[in-house]
Amino acid sequence: RLRCTLVVTPTTFPTISGSAQLLKSNQTIPRLNPLHPPLAHKRTVSLETPAVHHHNHQRTLIMQRREHSRYHQVWQKPFYGSSNEREEYRKELREQLKKQIEQKCESLKLQLASKAKETEYIQEVDRLSLSSERQQRIRHRKAMMAYRDENKRLMEQSWKDKALTRSQEVLKERELLHLNPINWSGTLK
Repeated sequence: RLRCTLVVTPTTFPTISGSAQLLKSNQTIPRLNPLHPPLAHKRTVSLETPAVHHHNHQRTLIMQRREHSRYHQVWQKPFYGSSNEREEYRKELREQLKKQIEQKCESLKLQLASKAKETEYIQEVDRLSLSSERQQRIRHRKAMMAYRDENKRLMEQSWKDKALTRSQEVLKERELLHLNPINWSGTLK
């Protein structure tokens, strides 16, 4: 009986950069190009090795761990820190709130100032439009009064002309009656 067993040999990658030491420090880990490792001078596909991929993978893991710890370290002070750290955190919060309140007050002041300018502008426009309407009404009234006066003058003139022609006609008829009376015999007295 022949037994076949498979043995997996652990893979060890050569150290390309000190990523383990950079885990503890705040230095950035450079990303390596798998097709152009740092120790090779000529770029070829055959140089693509698992070591460079392993380095890049370790780099991403280290960066994720750093971000995770940075994100969670923010909450460590206010809840688990000493009383001085908690007071410092509260002081920062108070200062940030004061800044926010001041910014909001400034924005409200700017809004009120802009609204005041806008109302002044609208009042000025309204005042100008009212004065122009008043001037237009005055001009219209004067024009209508002149029209009325001219019509009155024309009517009076026509009345005078009619009265004059009527009186002339009456005088003419009287003269005609004197010259040629209707009642020749004088019986209609």
